[in-house]
Formats: sequence, C-alpha cells, structure tokens
Amino acid sequence: MPSPAQPARILEYSVTRFGAGEYLLLIRDVTRLHRLEQMRKDFVANVSHELKTPLTVFKGYLETLLDNTSDSQPALFRVLEQMDEQSRRMERLIKDLLWLAQLEGTEVQQPHQPVRLDLLCASLVADNERLAAEGQQTIELKVPAGLALLGDANELRSALTNLLTNAINYSGDKGEIGLYWRTTEEGGRLEVCDNGPGIAAHHLPRLTERFYRPDASRITATGGTGLGLAIVKHVLLRHDAQLEIVSTPGQGSCFACCFPAYKVLSEAEKPTGGVE
Repeated sequence: MPSPAQPARILEYSVTRFGAGEYLLLIRDVTRLHRLEQMRKDFVANVSHELKTPLTVFKGYLETLLDNTSDSQPALFRVLEQMDEQSRRMERLIKDLLWLAQLEGTEVQQPHQPVRLDLLCASLVADNERLAAEGQQTIELKVPAGLALLGDANELRSALTNLLTNAINYSGDKGEIGLYWRTTEEGGRLEVCDNGPGIAAHHLPRLTERFYRPDASRITATGGTGLGLAIVKHVLLRHDAQLEIVSTPGQGSCFACCFPAYKVLSEAEKPTGGVE
C-alpha cells in the first residue's frame, strides 16, 4: 500500500507472530518492484492491442485464399488450413491478454448487480454441450433454482467459461463433469469437477500463474492459451472470492469458486429476473 508519508512510495507490510502474545511487523520498500510490474502489465497490454490490427488483416486475406483454393490443390489447402488454425489460436491469445489486462488495470465496477447464477450456469452448459458431445462427455448441473450473487455478469461468465472448458478439454473421452453449488458457513462454493487424469500436488500452487503449464503437450493439443486460470483468479479477486483447487492424479480435479456470504443473496434479496 502507499506510504502514509510519501504516497508515491509503495510499502509492503507483513505481520508475524513473535513469541507469546507478541507480533513482529516487517515493512519493506517495494516501489521499484511495483513500478516494474506496472511496466510489464502496460507493455503486455499495449503489444496485445497493437497486434490486433495486423492479425485481422492477415486473417482476412487468409480466409479469402481458403475460399478460392480448389480441391485440385490439396497440399496448398492443408497449409492454408494450418495457418488458419494457428491464426485463430493467436487471436484467442490476444483476446485473453487484453481481457486480463483490463481485469488487472481497471477498478471494480460498484455497486455490483444481482446475477442469476442458476441461469448463467445453465446457459454455459448449453453453450458447451456440442464440445462435450464430441468426446461423449456428460455434464451434470446441480445449482439451486433462483440462486443469485452480487457481481459482474460478464466477468463471472468469463471465469466459469474457462473452468468449464478446461474440464471438458482435460477430462478425456467419456469423461464426467459436474457443476455444483454448495452452501457453506462462510458463504457458498461453485465447484467445477471432472474425473480426468488429475494434476500432481506440486503443480497446484502455480496453476494460476500466466502461461504456467504442468503438461505443455496437453495444453498445446487443446489449443489453450495458458491464461484461463489467471483470468479466473483475477475475476474472483474482484468479487472478494477465492479459487480453491483440489486434484488427485488418476481421480480428477475440482476447482471451487468460494464466495463470501455477503455476495450470496438471501431469499428476500433474490431478484425476480436478474442479470444472466
């Protein structure tokens, strides 16, 4: 946080228990690290924005070439298809980078509005049914009717889309995926679970880092950008929520979005329609 004496100086505070009933307060000047981090964020955001225009032009010409390549040129057609696939992947990467930069660089829109979580989850399942059907996967939805949260509908949709898409991509053929709501003493948890290969424990603390890949071959094969869980983490932070990950190799994974009680609307507060 900014120094009370010099607002331009950024200080890091940490409190540690020190003996019986005593605490040790450590204060460190992290102004330089803060500036470097801000420069990195600005650089990524600016580069991503500048790449959009040339990529759009490139894709436009590429689509024209694909439309005008006849069946008598199979070798050329395959090359153009590969180029088109990679350009789409680059487009997804740029889109995710810009969205992440927006999440990191803008203030939370307040006040948050009621979001019908049951309708949002049902919509996401419907949107991903075709993708799941390709691998003969099943998606189970158990979210109470009328469930609502205070939040930003677009941000929540983005986070849940990433979690559900990951579960479909990594659960394998004939996988089983679940989208569940559980009420807790602290508030509530929206869980996205699968019975896929799971993730080793030493990878879990780093999964929300940008571009961290516990298995590079799997992410490359599914066309992932490596930014999905980073987006999920930042969306939840903007909702005063946390991401909890539990995974056992060979048994599957469960990603839980843990919301505080004041974000979960009571029966009297629930909207009749709400934002999906």
